Amino acid sequence: MKRFAFALLALVVPPPLTAAQALRAPAVGIEAPRSHPLSGAELDARTNDIGALLRCPVCQGLSVAAASSSKKRNMKAEVREKLAAGYDQEQILASFERSYGEFVRLDPPMRGVNWLVWLGPLAGLAVGGAAVAWALKRSSRNAGAAKATDPASAASGLPSRDTLPADPRLAAAVRRSRELAYGWPGGVPPKPGSSAS
Repeated sequence: MKRFAFALLALVVPPPLTAAQALRAPAVGIEAPRSHPLSGAELDARTNDIGALLRCPVCQGLSVAAASSSKKRNMKAEVREKLAAGYDQEQILASFERSYGEFVRLDPPMRGVNWLVWLGPLAGLAVGGAAVAWALKRSSRNAGAAKATDPASAASGLPSRDTLPADPRLAAAVRRSRELAYGWPGGVPPKPGSSAS
């Protein structure tokens, strides 16, 4: 099993670059700005808009626009610099995603494993609803079977008057209790329609 796992890992993870290869390799993910450089009030507004889409890695669940940490200020300054250089929103979000992972987006795109995040609650709700429906159907079927076998006890859900426990010592104790409580001779209830009380 370990050999299989290592073989699978070797297929998925590329070998590391040597120092010489790293110097010759082009920078990955750096592309030319696709938009026009912003400045002034428009720059401030777009910085806040894009900051609201990014999660602060230090603050718990807050956007870069709402957080109050030094990391937030650094990220917001980086967004501002990229907007001033002419990068568009998707390029900036992709840049932060490469640095911090998909976690940095407050509203991650629906791709890959994120489908589970988006559709998992709906699937859980459907499975839970199906389980409840199955349990209700099963209990109504069992109740119908109980009514068919003994209508008197099925109606009340209690054992009949004549029912005694299977244990002989416990059955003797129940008979004695019935005799003392109800005055039934031998703890046996009278037959319906008889005059004994």
